[in-house]
Amino acid sequence: MSSSHRLRIVIAALAAASLAIPLAGTAQGESKQEQRKLPAVHGDGHGKPDKDNRRGRVAPPPSPKKPSNATVRWNSLGTPALVTSETPLAEGLPADPAQAARDYLKGNTSLFGLQAEAVDALETVAVNPIGEGHVVLLRQRFGDLPAGYDGLASVGVNDGKVVYVSSTLSRATQTPPAAAITEQQALEAAAADGEIDLGAVSTKQVEQVAVPAADGVHRAYQVTLIDEGHDADDEPTAYTTYVDAVTGGILLRENLVDHFDPDGPSWSVFPANPPADYSSRDTRETWCAAPGRGCDYVVGGDPATGKAWDVDHATDTATNTSLGNAARTFENRANGSSSSVGTRTNVLTPSRNYAFPWRNQWFKAKCDPAAFDQPGEADLEAAISNLNAMHNRMHDWSYRLGFTESAWNMQVSNGERGGLGNDPERGNAQAGARVLSVRNNANQITPVDGVAPITNMYLWQPQAGAFYAPCVDGDYDMSVIGHEFTHAISNRMVAGPNAGLSGAQAGAMGESISDLFAMEYLFENGFRPRGDTPYVTGGYVTGDPERGIRNYDMSKSPLNYSDIAYDLVGQQVHADGEIWSATQFDVRDAFIDRYGKGSSKDQQACAEGKKALEKCPGNRRWVQLHFDAFLLTAAGNLSMVDMRDAMLAADRIRFGGANQDIMWKAFAEHGLGEGAASNGTADPDPTPSFASPDGGNATLTLQPAGEAAEAPVRLYVGDYEGRAVPIADTDPATALGATFQIVPGSYSFVAAAPGFGHKRFTSTVKKNQVRDLHVEMSRNYASAAAGAAATGDGVNQGKLIDETEATNWASLTAPVAGRSVVVDLAGTQAVQIRRVAVSAMLRPDTGDLSDPGGQNRFSALRAFEVLACDSTHGTDCADPANYTRIYTSPKGAFDTSVPRPRGGDLIIKSFDVRKTEATHLMLRTVSSQCTGNPLYAGEQDNDPNSATDCATASPFAGQIRAAEFQAFSH
Repeated sequence: MSSSHRLRIVIAALAAASLAIPLAGTAQGESKQEQRKLPAVHGDGHGKPDKDNRRGRVAPPPSPKKPSNATVRWNSLGTPALVTSETPLAEGLPADPAQAARDYLKGNTSLFGLQAEAVDALETVAVNPIGEGHVVLLRQRFGDLPAGYDGLASVGVNDGKVVYVSSTLSRATQTPPAAAITEQQALEAAAADGEIDLGAVSTKQVEQVAVPAADGVHRAYQVTLIDEGHDADDEPTAYTTYVDAVTGGILLRENLVDHFDPDGPSWSVFPANPPADYSSRDTRETWCAAPGRGCDYVVGGDPATGKAWDVDHATDTATNTSLGNAARTFENRANGSSSSVGTRTNVLTPSRNYAFPWRNQWFKAKCDPAAFDQPGEADLEAAISNLNAMHNRMHDWSYRLGFTESAWNMQVSNGERGGLGNDPERGNAQAGARVLSVRNNANQITPVDGVAPITNMYLWQPQAGAFYAPCVDGDYDMSVIGHEFTHAISNRMVAGPNAGLSGAQAGAMGESISDLFAMEYLFENGFRPRGDTPYVTGGYVTGDPERGIRNYDMSKSPLNYSDIAYDLVGQQVHADGEIWSATQFDVRDAFIDRYGKGSSKDQQACAEGKKALEKCPGNRRWVQLHFDAFLLTAAGNLSMVDMRDAMLAADRIRFGGANQDIMWKAFAEHGLGEGAASNGTADPDPTPSFASPDGGNATLTLQPAGEAAEAPVRLYVGDYEGRAVPIADTDPATALGATFQIVPGSYSFVAAAPGFGHKRFTSTVKKNQVRDLHVEMSRNYASAAAGAAATGDGVNQGKLIDETEATNWASLTAPVAGRSVVVDLAGTQAVQIRRVAVSAMLRPDTGDLSDPGGQNRFSALRAFEVLACDSTHGTDCADPANYTRIYTSPKGAFDTSVPRPRGGDLIIKSFDVRKTEATHLMLRTVSSQCTGNPLYAGEQDNDPNSATDCATASPFAGQIRAAEFQAFSH
């Protein structure tokens, strides 16, 4: 491995199930959940976040020479992060794509700041095809050091024309100063920064690289440390840290842990998942390398060589095991560490018939761990074989879309086709099965090219106050397996062989793309996963066919770019990824509308590379553009706007821009229109835009009406207000304004105003329409802004009446039932109340010392009562006995499902109450999700080591929260 290859491990996990925020008075970073050793379900964020300590920006040149119609966005190094245009950036360049890329850079010295000799010194990392065009990836060197972070240029070239450029190039090109600290000192600095015990790490790697920054080029030690955990309950900790070789300071830190395989051989597999009703019917198919009797499906062989999956390419002989060139699959039950690798394969006879008994033992045993030591071993051999076949299928499918050796795929032998090889996908079946805390997840560890990645597939099981899944084996759910394999695809293809997706929005897109590609693989091959639609991820393992592991079925999602950080835990990659999924589903739909869906035969022929892309259905063209876009990205810390632009550029390179119109419309419908902007991948409040540059936009002006006619009203597109970004407002103190443009379609809106609460409504927008958007709102008498006051149990009572779902009230003392907040309504006279609005939404950790209880998804309000008191006739409303109940909510007022509560179930709802004259109202709790939802009650498995009843086994069972209480006369 060259010195430029750094070990980058990404553990990309599927699920986020519970939220535990550190408590005041505990050890640093130790949550109440950790103290009580509650089985953890990973995914809501662990360890230290990515950090870039480089400061300052190099100003772009004052008047760089560029095409007049080009869009340029600048990076902090003073070079273009992106240069793109609807027309070529340059023409008449050499036919050789690498030379064309270099000539383009030489011809644009004022733009990129590199003189000819500096361009000649760039290393050609890869030249990958996109249809008739190519993507050229170039890397800077500084003296004898390669760029370890940044210093890349990705140039899209087609027939002597440059179409698109992204870069992290540095204008500074000097050799960095000599090192003043030792490797050992660098190791110690990195370990201290990551709070890692240097003596306990399992992986320790150091190499010198260059890191460009605004203040010049730094010599740095690139330090990778991986601590697999000191005991079975510990999660792995892993960082790549760039330590300044002169000062010893930390330049950058990357957290590498992101929570969440006839004639010839044959495999017995579940193409999508076992029976949707969880019965023990063996519905597996026989997949064969070649046609033969009893074969249900011919999978062929390796796309490059035609050799069967179980063949050792060095000897051209079968291994007769789950070991092959693209995938090597093991059992790894005993170890809970994500980065460990099992040793036991399914050794077979020379028949190469990879068929093993499957009796649904883990499900029938109801998660009793005794099943591991009984005959059949909880179907272990079948699990190994199924996972091995599915990894091989994802390898072959993605290979035909461009994830080849030169794009840094995963294989033992690459032949002479590029890449380093010696890195097949290593699958751990039933990973950590003997460790109770290792459940309800899956993850992918993706090192750089030449180092084998690892997939861990776990068992699923109900866990008290954390996750409620059936007793099933993730090794059989292809929507999960395909998701994890796709993490390796995106992290290998984006930003060259040594980096990958990094940061909040980039990580969110990584989760989304994994869902999308798993869905697309299944769809193209005609395999139907469990779910109400084919677009549900994890419908089998979670037990929820409606939404699976996500907040939404991607085909029914209301999310858009203004919703970044909308979820209960704030900016979180799994939830925010659903914004990209919703967007891309509609981009895909637009391609299908234009080019058709084709027959099942067409779909399969395209998936197997037997049909030219130009003759394939729309969905195949769409997914190809996503693969192409990966190769066009020189930086891993992408925003969704950046990936949008890469996809649009891929269309211009591969299809001559034939689909810009439909792509822009779909992007705009989800807030990623032409004016969308973000100040970086970690931006929790990016600027949404719902306008397409292709025209046809409607022009709407927010026009409040009714009692709120003169109020400063904020307007949001979609279902969310808390932590969302408004598209318009009528507040003269802000720069936003009341008028906005939006592409035609039907939209949901939320209007919010101090003193007037929330108003949800829908509107259909027509092409080129110019009109007022009337929003009639009523006075909210339970508004702090209007003079109402709140007192009662718990903490942060005032946040119950602050008219935003971004904050909440909490009662932290059991019992949950009967906790109350009294609201002294605005004004001095009794008012007539006919309707209340209540929100059970949670909020992310705010560091508020007045609320030390932490929170959990299951703490949200489920059922409540409303009581009223009128003090105008001398009644003492300070006495709870003087209140009359005017409303009792349904038991499932805020109804949630398995596997856990979701934000969309908890957002504000309106409830009609008995018409009442009141000066005071009381919100009184009946139940939380934990204490009142039967889906989370009782003992649900036969595991003697695990309790499942939320009300008695969760440390959060005595806590209840609500975000909003509003009261209206009509």
